[in-house]
Amino acid sequence: MNNNEKIDIVILWVNGNDPKWLEEKNKYLNATMTGATVNRFRDCDNMQYLFRGIERFAPWVNKIFFITWGHLPSWLNANNPKLEIVKHEEFIPKEYLPTFNSNVIEMNLHRIRNLSSKFILFNDDLFILKDIKPQDFLENNLPKDMYIEYKKENCSRRHLILRKNYYEIINKYFSKKEFIKNNFNKVFNFKYGIHNLKTLKCIKDANFNDIYSQHLTQPFIKETFNEVWEKEYEKLNTACYNKFRADTDIGYALCRYWQMLSGRFVPCKIIGKYFIMKNNNDELISAIKNKKYKIICINDADVSIDFEKAKKEINSALNEILKTKSSFEK
Repeated sequence: MNNNEKIDIVILWVNGNDPKWLEEKNKYLNATMTGATVNRFRDCDNMQYLFRGIERFAPWVNKIFFITWGHLPSWLNANNPKLEIVKHEEFIPKEYLPTFNSNVIEMNLHRIRNLSSKFILFNDDLFILKDIKPQDFLENNLPKDMYIEYKKENCSRRHLILRKNYYEIINKYFSKKEFIKNNFNKVFNFKYGIHNLKTLKCIKDANFNDIYSQHLTQPFIKETFNEVWEKEYEKLNTACYNKFRADTDIGYALCRYWQMLSGRFVPCKIIGKYFIMKNNNDELISAIKNKKYKIICINDADVSIDFEKAKKEINSALNEILKTKSSFEK
């Protein structure tokens, strides 16, 4: 990676406790809508550790673009020169607003003014635990990624619908046979380890199946979004009218698949770990304290847990390794 190349980070955030935001959300909310459960919007009160991790372990980052409905964390130093605060209305076309659907926000990221051509998408539940380099995300001006194809069994209804939305488009534009022929060393690569066996099991299928996602950071070339919008404007336009998650949704995964199946990626190893908050978080807390991974995701996906207890335990562990305030804090 050229040292002069600018790489930005994009972080999506929402304050689910903001009364004004709640008032606007409730104007559109239908109790039967999917994707509107409380855990989609409740705050784990630990995003300051994401900023501390970026400053300590990734000082090479050019800018952090902080995407918000309009509210800000009380601790955030909005005057930090490396921070760009971007409201939805500043980049999402007005006909799609307001939106409470992260897929809509993500599919319009390329419209952000001054965003570098190369950027890494973060969510507010991702944390950096030790040193990372630009080469962990991009190499030779291409995103680092893993092509692992598999057949997912026992899929949820939501997964089946999204898979249909994505792969109808993917199989329309990309030939699996040609992709493998032209990118064999990227399809099967020693860096994927035993995961190569999953792809091998799908090798004879005419169309693409599921492509594995780490649920971690995702590097992008901004122009990929423009290309996808040019090819599939009608479907993306329809999807962007969804105020909440819906059956016609299309998210950033489509752009990831597009750049990957175009051959525009460099194979890489898994650099992180995906966790779901539970009542027993011993494995997660140990991973944090021992800095076992470069990056972790702590997903709040279970509404049945003792959320306050889990939050306190996890945040205590994060504070143990990231005690020092960053310049992004007041």
